[in-house]
Formats: sequence, C-alpha cells, structure tokens
Amino acid sequence: MTAPCTASVLLFHEVGLHARPSVKLTKLAKRFASQIEVAPAPDGPWIDAKSIVKVMAVKAPKDTVLHFRATGEDADRALAALVRLVETDFADEAV
Repeated sequence: MTAPCTASVLLFHEVGLHARPSVKLTKLAKRFASQIEVAPAPDGPWIDAKSIVKVMAVKAPKDTVLHFRATGEDADRALAALVRLVETDFADEAV
C-alpha cells in the first residue's frame, strides 16, 4: 500500500469552517476518486472529507491549520485543489 499524500493549510476564513466552506470543501473532495481525510490537528482526529456532516462537526475556528491526507490515484491533485480552495478563502472559482 502506498503512503498517503499529506498537505496542511491555514484556515483564515473569518468565521472558520462553518456551513458554506464545509459544503464547498466536501463538494470538491467528492470530485476525486482518492480517499481524502481532514483533521484540525496533525494527529487527528481524521474525518472523511467527503462527508458534509463530519466536516461541519469539526467546527475549526479561524487560524486553525487544517491537515489533509489522501490515498489513491489522484491524491496529489486532490490535495492541491483542496489547499487552493482554503488559500483562496473558499472562492467560487476555486471549486
């Protein structure tokens, strides 16, 4: 089995990872075949980035470093897209 790809990005959205950013994150994650997880800390808890309920439950506040890990054929592309989404403050054109 291949080691997971990982990436981290600072969440600077004013109100953190609330409903709208969570929806955008999960919609983008679902575009990829890879298994993708997100965590508010490097040691977890890791949750399925394709589950809106689980992503919203993270309730990450502003200035949290979000950690992503992915395994699968398009893991690198998936993480690059998710990092870009967060870096652009969840801009529509990033999705």
